[in-house]
Amino acid sequence: MKLYNTKSRKVENFKPAGDVVKVYTCGPTVYNYPHIGNLAAYTYWDLLVRTLKANGYAVKRVLNLTDVGHLVSDGDTGEDKLEKGAAREGVDVWEVAKRYIKIYLDCYNDMEFLPADVVARATDYIKEDIEAVNLMTEHGYTYETSDGVYFDTSKFERYADFARLDLAGLQAGARVEFSEEKRNAADFAVWKFIKPGEKHAMRWDYLGRPGYPGWHLECASIIHKELGEPIDIHTGGIDHIPVHHTNEVAETYAAYGRELVRFWLHCDFITIDGQKISKSLGNTYSLDDLGERGYLPMDYKMWLLSGHYQGTRNFTFESLDGAKQRRLNWRNRIAECYQKEVKGEGGFEKILEAVNNNLNSAEAFALIDNSVLSLDDWRKIDELFGLRLVADTPDIAPEQYELIKERSEARAKKDFARSDEIRDLLSAQNITVKDTESGPVWNYIK
Repeated sequence: MKLYNTKSRKVENFKPAGDVVKVYTCGPTVYNYPHIGNLAAYTYWDLLVRTLKANGYAVKRVLNLTDVGHLVSDGDTGEDKLEKGAAREGVDVWEVAKRYIKIYLDCYNDMEFLPADVVARATDYIKEDIEAVNLMTEHGYTYETSDGVYFDTSKFERYADFARLDLAGLQAGARVEFSEEKRNAADFAVWKFIKPGEKHAMRWDYLGRPGYPGWHLECASIIHKELGEPIDIHTGGIDHIPVHHTNEVAETYAAYGRELVRFWLHCDFITIDGQKISKSLGNTYSLDDLGERGYLPMDYKMWLLSGHYQGTRNFTFESLDGAKQRRLNWRNRIAECYQKEVKGEGGFEKILEAVNNNLNSAEAFALIDNSVLSLDDWRKIDELFGLRLVADTPDIAPEQYELIKERSEARAKKDFARSDEIRDLLSAQNITVKDTESGPVWNYIK
């Protein structure tokens, strides 16, 4: 199995460090409805876990849910996203978190994602956050300002290495809005203080003042408690590389003196009709929006996996139509397996080999299109991709087979009125029949 490692910027052979592959996935900030762009990354990381398991590895995967500390700037300024959600909906932040955690997890179920072994809410790890800040301070990596405790990036010589950052350029570009209390432009808050009169419902006392953890700290704390460093694989979006993941690396080394991750995997974004996903553009489609247009979550998952996780994908409804039809074609090939013996030609092994090459699902899909596959192959494909192909393609009932037989007899007698009547009966049951040299063959219509 080979994976592209962001740390080395190259594809490397993957082997776990121990008996269990330790995987951490940066999860959502639970303050608003998920759109299809949000679900793209989790589709790719679901494929990662499925591929690891297909190769016989035991996996422990942790998914975090950010319910505090993630400011709208992705840095150290602006409103907390949960506070923003609470203001929008007129409820408290705890209700916002509860509501959107349920919605996200419902979407994960709809997308057939394998459940994480640990679903970790950031607010359940405040004790671990404070312990980590204390350790970083004890080791000389932090300093205190009027609005928080900051990580001094100049004390961590390798800070710029992971993201290939230009720290000198960052320092020069920060002159206009640079806080006089920050020692370096790249320094970041590991703990934020709540100023008198500032609205912030989620608060915990530290150093004699109310406050809350910095967004980046939660991942380092959760990983430390639930998995232990170094973990095998950490996943996220490419936007996490220069700030969020760079800061996680620094915090972990400063607190615990260990490397955080062996393999970093990052996916690219999707656009919609060539444009960035944005509420102002009206292109933030949800799974429910797709459903109202006649598409299943599996149609969307099919579209996502028809490309590569590192590629920029452009979503259009025309391309989604193609994915929907491709999935129907595959399901009808499964239907063919019910009607006659189909002996596979070792196709699944080649399909897994393709996915083992840096999760190349696009190549694997092309192989599926052009391979002779048995019902057992299709079941393995379902386990690998989670597309509900077999589950959504049951064999038809004995009475439906009897109708198909009666239709053939009616056609032989030139009783086309009865033949058409049976055709309509079957069509109402989502079944169509086509006549071939070897006899009638049924397919699903949709």
